[in-house]
Amino acid sequence: MNDTELFPVLKAGSREADGRLQKIKNRNLTFDEKLISKVSEIIRTVRVEGDPALKRFTKEFDGITLNQIRVPIEEIEKARAILSDDILSILREAVARVRKFHEMQKQTSWHVQEEDGTLLGQRIIPVDKVALYVPGGTATYPSTVIMNAVPAQVARVRDIILLTPPNKDGNVNQIVLATCSILGIENVFSIGGAQAIAAAAYGTGSVPKVDKIVGPGNIYVSAAKKLVYGDVDIDMIAGPSEVVVLADGSADPAEVAADLLAQSEHDANAAGILVTTDSGFARKVQRRILKYLQSLPRSQIASESMRRNGTAFVVGDLHSGVDLVNQIAPEHLEIIAEGDLELAGKIVNAGAIFVGRYSPEPVGDYFAGPSHVLPTGGTARFSSVLNVDSFVKRSSIIRYSRDAFERDSAKIRVLAEHEGLDAHALSIKVREKSGR
Repeated sequence: MNDTELFPVLKAGSREADGRLQKIKNRNLTFDEKLISKVSEIIRTVRVEGDPALKRFTKEFDGITLNQIRVPIEEIEKARAILSDDILSILREAVARVRKFHEMQKQTSWHVQEEDGTLLGQRIIPVDKVALYVPGGTATYPSTVIMNAVPAQVARVRDIILLTPPNKDGNVNQIVLATCSILGIENVFSIGGAQAIAAAAYGTGSVPKVDKIVGPGNIYVSAAKKLVYGDVDIDMIAGPSEVVVLADGSADPAEVAADLLAQSEHDANAAGILVTTDSGFARKVQRRILKYLQSLPRSQIASESMRRNGTAFVVGDLHSGVDLVNQIAPEHLEIIAEGDLELAGKIVNAGAIFVGRYSPEPVGDYFAGPSHVLPTGGTARFSSVLNVDSFVKRSSIIRYSRDAFERDSAKIRVLAEHEGLDAHALSIKVREKSGR
């Protein structure tokens, strides 16, 4: 495969560029009838059979015979004990930084008392029970534990459980368990896939029913979250990851190439996209990507991602670049160009914005503070990063005074009558007649 096939450099607005852009946008998750039917059957079976279904599906899909679904607390504590002091220190510092950031997001309940005695307000109430899903597979994700659990804890969620598939030897990843120990999460369940989502949504003998499920997963997990939504809340339907780098010729091509590959190594459907004013710079990035791919351990995944979706779009100026970025609405955006903060202020569609040379996307993945659970596939047009508000509910408080009721009752009754809701009008009328 040559470099133009792997990471084409295209003039924005050309027919070829528009076709590539549309292909990138269309790569989001699609749930065909066969998949939905299969996941629906898994969910139905778990609802009916409970724990036996979880064990059977784990054997069928993961090849693991589960002796117990819940991980004993002793194993969680043991996992922390066997990690080195260095990694434990780093994990604790990451937790502290993420917690400090999210503490600033907290909102408080409020009310106002009007002159006529009416009280109006809003209560902020945490969701009671939440399940965090942490993927298994070819990588380990202690950062996913932190980025999902800490905002929930800051919101004061009462019960947090964690679902994660067992690895090939039947155990839960040790660094994931150690992170749970640091965070004080004691309810960890060694199950994954659609069956884990079903268990959390409806409850089994071992797994408690929750009110909300958050965290990324494969297409079966995403389909299951989609199907149980409404019976429980979910964070989002997360698709393949993406990063857009908006850069001019002042950026370092080696650094930009590495940043693009940092997303491409996640998944063959991930996207690493460069938007630049400098075609020569784009060619340098292209060559550097090919060089890095020769030695990256996950080069096969990254190469396929680059082949499918990796692209450099060359624009006439940075303001045109901003317009293109807002059109893409990426999960991650890096801005490495002159006037980076000014450009950041013009971005209206992005999950997270990383400004400047020393703010590569992995800084946000692990350590900066904001949660890395972000909207993908263009959904940053209308949705937000996972945050403290994701774990709270709002209830309105209305206490009308007699004076306020007498002032407004006739108007309320007229509106009810115009809507043809006579009992609504009656509810007002009987109070007018009683004078109480």
